Amino acid sequence: MTFTNRITEAEKLQEEISQHRPLKGQALKQLREYFRIGLTWASNALEGNSLTETETKVVIEDGITIGGKPLKDHFEAIGHAEAFDYLQKLARRTEITERDILKLHRLFYYRIDEANAGHYRKQNIVVTGTDFVFPAPSELKGLMAAFADEIPRLRAEKHPIEFAALLHVRLVTIHPFVDGNGRAARLLMNLALLQEGYPVTIIPPVLRSEYLAAVRESNTGNVAPFVKLFSSMVWESQRDYLRLLLSLERK
Repeated sequence: MTFTNRITEAEKLQEEISQHRPLKGQALKQLREYFRIGLTWASNALEGNSLTETETKVVIEDGITIGGKPLKDHFEAIGHAEAFDYLQKLARRTEITERDILKLHRLFYYRIDEANAGHYRKQNIVVTGTDFVFPAPSELKGLMAAFADEIPRLRAEKHPIEFAALLHVRLVTIHPFVDGNGRAARLLMNLALLQEGYPVTIIPPVLRSEYLAAVRESNTGNVAPFVKLFSSMVWESQRDYLRLLLSLERK
């Protein structure tokens, strides 16, 4: 599947969404919960989590374990939902710090590996499906500090959608954590979108191969395929958001 850059179309949809704001009360709560479940399920499923979207909802909202499913999959769902809730708090600000990135990782990962949650990896890694050589552990602290320092400039110079995409690209290319880099990157890009007034964007598991191919290209410096895919997903998520808005506003 090929993707086109949909930033222009997304801008038009964003204008339409803005006409329905500010959202309050039950409508806001229902929309947040919808995307909390959707993003948690999709982001985990991209990494091989076996829970369905319905099972993810049951685990998060009812605290019920699903028979025959690994305990780790349950921990990933609960942890990601916690990170999403923290994302909503960070979205009220207009900055993103290195500390924010570390805390997002810690929140969704501490039930799985408490020792490494929110900490940079101490070993070299090899990632299946790519021959890209990721930075050594000794380089991570400096690279992440430089990345955090670059965020305000990227925000000022780039379109909000491209800004969010570049944050994802930068983080997965550094690959600072022993595991959970993709989920941290997708939380980070959604934080950037939320701070700029855009809805949460979900990359569906059905596009896993296209997503991973675009990520591999971005690792080597070619970010265009990822921006095209990501802007298309922003546009699709906006359409879904508008559909829900219109449904909630029915008289």
